[in-house]
Amino acid sequence: MITRRGLIRLGIGAVGMAALTAMPGLDLVGRAAAASDTAQKIANHFSKVATMQGEFVQFGPRGEQTGGKFFIQRPGKLRFNYEPPSGYRVISDGKSVVIDNTKLNTMDLYPLSKTPLKLLLDERIDLSGKRVKSVREEDDLTTIELADRQFFGNSTITLMFDPKSYELRQWTIRDPQGKDTTVMIFNVQEGVKIDQALFEVDYKRNYKLNKPGANNNNR
Repeated sequence: MITRRGLIRLGIGAVGMAALTAMPGLDLVGRAAAASDTAQKIANHFSKVATMQGEFVQFGPRGEQTGGKFFIQRPGKLRFNYEPPSGYRVISDGKSVVIDNTKLNTMDLYPLSKTPLKLLLDERIDLSGKRVKSVREEDDLTTIELADRQFFGNSTITLMFDPKSYELRQWTIRDPQGKDTTVMIFNVQEGVKIDQALFEVDYKRNYKLNKPGANNNNR
């Protein structure tokens, strides 16, 4: 089951957060420059993927596991359809992210610009400034941890890519309480045509406006 806090963890997605790997022979400035260069190469490649769809498995902070199908269209659009018995859908239309509870016919709404999910869905993934907290390169995975305290507070998003193809494999969101949720994606298709109705948000419905990081009670 996904909760209000769960949306923020999703990116609004189990593995630990990446730490900056020590690089002998380089000072702190040199390490930051090398990390940013590696991260930006991957980000530039990923930014060229305008659309993608596939399946996902989500691991929550208490070990709970859910899955379903996802759709992403850059910039700003996303949809997660959770498989039964869950009655939830997560939708981003480019300006808002909502949790749609189809069983209770309720909707919780968040500004996309105030969630770490924005970094994933931007038209260009900008890793300039202090957004890159760490980069770790391993044989089977390149891990980039991002944060923007000005917009997301203490939340972070960690993106994990295939080091050869630069394809996104999974991401982890750490919420302001330090709890992690990881989303792993598979059977991914890129450059596909997606029905735009999937990203529509019905603003006429009754919804609750939430602020990321607020002490919202779980459902």
